[in-house]
Amino acid sequence: MAKKKSEEHSGADANDSDYTEEPNFDDPPNFVDNISDEDLLGDMLAQRPSEADGVESVVVVDNIPKVEPVRLEKLKSVINKLFSHCGDIVNVVYPVDEEGKTKGYAFMEYKQASQAEEAVKKFNNHRLDKNHIFAVNLFTDFQKYENIPEKWEPPTVQTFKVQSDLYNFINDPDTYDQYCVAAETAPNCVQVGFWQNVLPEPFELETRERFTDTFVKWSPLGTYVVTFHKPGVAIWGGSSFQKIQKFPHPGTQFVEFSPCENYLVTYGPTQTGQKIIIWDIRTGAEKRSFVADGMSVLSMFRWSHDDKFVARMGENSIHIYETPSFYLLNLKSIKIPGIRGFSWSPTDNVIAYWVEEQNQIPARVTLMEIPKKREIRNKNLFHVADCKLHWQKSGDYLCVKVDRYSKLKKDKKDLDVKFLGMFYNFEIFHMREKEIPVDSVEIRELILAFAWEPIGNKFSIIHGEPNSSNVSFYEVNKGVKPSLVKRLEKKSCTHLFWSPRGQFIVMANLTMGTFEFVDSTNDYIISASPDHFRASEVEWDPTGRYVVTGVSSWKVKEDTGFNMYTFQGRIIKRTILKNFVQFLWRPRPPTLLSEEKQKEIKKNLKKYYAAFEQKDRLRLTRASKELLEKRSQLRETFMEYRNKRIAEWVEQKSRRVMLRGHVDTDNLETDEVDEEIVEFLVKEEVTLLE
Repeated sequence: MAKKKSEEHSGADANDSDYTEEPNFDDPPNFVDNISDEDLLGDMLAQRPSEADGVESVVVVDNIPKVEPVRLEKLKSVINKLFSHCGDIVNVVYPVDEEGKTKGYAFMEYKQASQAEEAVKKFNNHRLDKNHIFAVNLFTDFQKYENIPEKWEPPTVQTFKVQSDLYNFINDPDTYDQYCVAAETAPNCVQVGFWQNVLPEPFELETRERFTDTFVKWSPLGTYVVTFHKPGVAIWGGSSFQKIQKFPHPGTQFVEFSPCENYLVTYGPTQTGQKIIIWDIRTGAEKRSFVADGMSVLSMFRWSHDDKFVARMGENSIHIYETPSFYLLNLKSIKIPGIRGFSWSPTDNVIAYWVEEQNQIPARVTLMEIPKKREIRNKNLFHVADCKLHWQKSGDYLCVKVDRYSKLKKDKKDLDVKFLGMFYNFEIFHMREKEIPVDSVEIRELILAFAWEPIGNKFSIIHGEPNSSNVSFYEVNKGVKPSLVKRLEKKSCTHLFWSPRGQFIVMANLTMGTFEFVDSTNDYIISASPDHFRASEVEWDPTGRYVVTGVSSWKVKEDTGFNMYTFQGRIIKRTILKNFVQFLWRPRPPTLLSEEKQKEIKKNLKKYYAAFEQKDRLRLTRASKELLEKRSQLRETFMEYRNKRIAEWVEQKSRRVMLRGHVDTDNLETDEVDEEIVEFLVKEEVTLLE
């Protein structure tokens, strides 16, 4: 602004540029101000205070206990401890009546609105005790519910969006199975291809570059495939494998699906231990999380067959949680002093667990019925070093492998325990028989592997020295002790892989890459003994018709790939794939046919034999026709290339004759050529011997 003239400067020149008249800021006549305050100062007006400031960060907690003034402080301490997990609480109000007794609800103000939303999400329907379940809402919800119009208006019809069919893979008329093949194309970058195992050659369904960072895993029923990434994991499904849901758990290393695919469990490391989160697959909501001390145990949860319960082992206890609330069953754990291991039945809500020996009290295996927590069978065991629980897939039998000792040696402080004179027992529980009888099989040799026949009544054991072991097959029948039906001696195998349908088994040596295919219904004849050098995995398809052996780049860096065999061991396909990671068959859901219907089909199988035989012939004819067409196309391509090269050779004949001194060497008689052998010295070395 220009300065006014003052007396001090009255003698100065009136035309001095530093001292002019003050400008006029009045609006001109007929001026119209059409600029609103929002346009002029919108950013500042947005920050002005309002009546509802802070209300969005307030939650209302209903159904809290009504307590006397003397118990109010304890109640505040308990509730504040719970809700402080969601953020900083700046203010709490507990309304009271005339007698000072709480009214059963409270107001809590958080520092941020996002913390209040987290409190509603986490603690709404949270069970405090048997009689109190919280109802938590945002304070702003009251205004929303107050403004509900009295006259109901039907909602606007939304455009129907076609959802992806997650079960189209089981609708194939010829019941061809699917599989996926993963190969690492760059560090933390894995390509995954999805194939259908059709005849005569598998058909590629989809190939995804950079589909996962490490590996993939199918869900138990084959509906989803899960991929691993830095921010978390994602599940995919449908005809073209669209993204169905994502679960933000950074650093996830391992996942588990519940048997009915309702829930997903993710395991990832933290600075204090391992964090485990249970997610709802359909909504993507976090149901519950845990932090486990240490990083050694990847899978710590065990699911019941129907997804109604999930359990984990604690110190001298089993924690069983009910779904979907994931509260403890009856709000308390099951105390079991000395528990060392447990496992759910694959078909019933029964838990098997074992307890170690303590103070001259023998070890014990117990079967407990859930949710009644009723013990239905006990078995005492003596001189026990360790136990392993093996359920048959059909849930008909439970085998407890018991490592027993003849002598026990301890140091003075009982810190170092040595077991001497080891021998092994297999305790077989007959789950479908009255009072669950138990049979025992004793083996004095080292046990290398054990496997149940998934559908049937047989089990197999590898025992003896690792390089020259024996494979014994036992049969379990009602009312009699398990009987040895066959022993294959001097076998170099480390693992046993039964067909999902039973009857056939692969005896594998995953160190050397040797395999033996055995038919258990035909006097255990070895039908084939193929080799796949350095193979480290064996995968049966869901129907038990095909077997795949693979050499993964996780184990070696050369000659990676997979081989496919029939159930009898005949090679079908050899695939060499650089940086091959894993091969996984897509699981199938269980059949919808009843047991009576399945028995009827098996009984009348001869009626369908002719139709199946005709269909197989047509398939083979079609396969042969496709193969002949493919070979014919290859021959035509080769002949086209060959004729082109012959034409070039004829065209260049004059040039060849000129370069060879005008001698047509193409038509020379070989009989007139004389053969001469010339020898000459190439190198001479002299070595002095001392």
